[in-house]
Amino acid sequence: MQKNMYFDYFGGDCFAAVTEGDRLVEFHLDPAYALDISGNIYKGRVVNVLEGLQAAFVSFGQAKNGYLAAGDIPCAEGEPARLNVSVGDEVMVQVAKSPIGTKGARLTMNLSFVGKNLIYLPGTPFLGVSRKIADEETRAALMAAAEKLRFAGDGLIMRTKSPHADMRALKAEAKYLRGLYLAALDAYAGANVGDIVHRDADVHVRLLRDFELAELNKIYIGSETVYRRVEAIMKNAGRKNLAVLYDGAREMLDYFGLEKQIGEILSPRVNLGNGAYLVFDKTEALTVIDVNTGKFIGNTDSLEDTVFETNLLAAKEVARQARLRNLGGIAVVDFIDMEKEEHRAAVVEALKEALKEDRAKCNVSETSGLGLVQFTRKKSKDDNTVMLTKPCPYCKGTGTVLSDTYIAFKIKIAIKNCFADGYENAVVELNAGIYSQIVAKRMFTHTLRHSWKGKRVYMIPHRTYHEEYFTVRGDNNDVLTLPDSAQLLY
Repeated sequence: MQKNMYFDYFGGDCFAAVTEGDRLVEFHLDPAYALDISGNIYKGRVVNVLEGLQAAFVSFGQAKNGYLAAGDIPCAEGEPARLNVSVGDEVMVQVAKSPIGTKGARLTMNLSFVGKNLIYLPGTPFLGVSRKIADEETRAALMAAAEKLRFAGDGLIMRTKSPHADMRALKAEAKYLRGLYLAALDAYAGANVGDIVHRDADVHVRLLRDFELAELNKIYIGSETVYRRVEAIMKNAGRKNLAVLYDGAREMLDYFGLEKQIGEILSPRVNLGNGAYLVFDKTEALTVIDVNTGKFIGNTDSLEDTVFETNLLAAKEVARQARLRNLGGIAVVDFIDMEKEEHRAAVVEALKEALKEDRAKCNVSETSGLGLVQFTRKKSKDDNTVMLTKPCPYCKGTGTVLSDTYIAFKIKIAIKNCFADGYENAVVELNAGIYSQIVAKRMFTHTLRHSWKGKRVYMIPHRTYHEEYFTVRGDNNDVLTLPDSAQLLY
């Protein structure tokens, strides 16, 4: 099955998607304001050396200088740690610990690149195996594999999942991680002090390291900067022509039919395609999923067989939706009651198998006495409903509406479609609060200066408009008749 990735950027936020065939299976919205910088690599400059503490302070583009201990500076094998840097030295440093409160970040010059199965240590000739792997025979086999995988002068640590990966996958991952390092070196060579040369928190880095590159068909990217970064990584990993720079007239996620599927994440109802459907109800403590036959009447005269067929289909879709919605914590599935024990066991097994496709750790319990199936999914960040919505100002927090960023993104799609249809001017009528956010955050500045250069966008704010409501129309007249409230964007 064809598997593609998509990365698009808007107002500093990253919209990332993964498809299998033409179906969306993962979606991630990474906001620009994320505070965690651990794992990121910067070009820094030593600004102070404290011989007594055997430490230095490094300026690396953040509000507070970072702390670099002598033990975090590379030295020759067998030599004791020492402070071999001077004031004014330019250094490549990685954030070992993000700044907290009044404390600056903890930095290291011993770089590491973390993958799904491996940790690559450039310039550190150390081989190791995760302490969580206790079996001595397994540890010995992994050390032998690490010796074969290592690059000269570099090190590797075999992570907890490495025993479950074959040698081909491990080789591909080692090559990919080395590609990240080589791309960081290239970026460092042309960077200024304070520039970031590798962003470990970037969603494209996290997704690519968690997927088998051999399974990917294409990676579509809507940012030239990120495209060049990914292209360099793929080239070093031996996967040329995988990354594609998207510069089409229409918004990328809309062009590939993904924006509509992203919007469906917010719906509590999910149709199964045969007339049956699921209903999702999220509470503070857990997510409840109800399975309904709906209009599905089955293909046999047996009610039990009809219910069993519906539950099997539902089990697969529940697993897909858990991954797509990025559910975390406890989920309880109320499958339709079945009389046969073998059917109940088969449905639970189907759910377990479907959840194996999920990169997050999932555990499934057996059917309870009430006929409910419980499973847990490891929570790594807020689910996508939280990311795509905000508390509703109209119902005082008892519901949600679309976030400002997502509404503005939908407006951008409509404007791009307007220009793609041949119009030179776009007139947008929208909520006054959303308009203020677009202007304050300069959301369309980059697009206006590049792909929309020569076009004109007029915005007419309305205080009475619902936040989610807007209209966009094209106009090719040289002289436009607009109200006094109309504003030429930027």
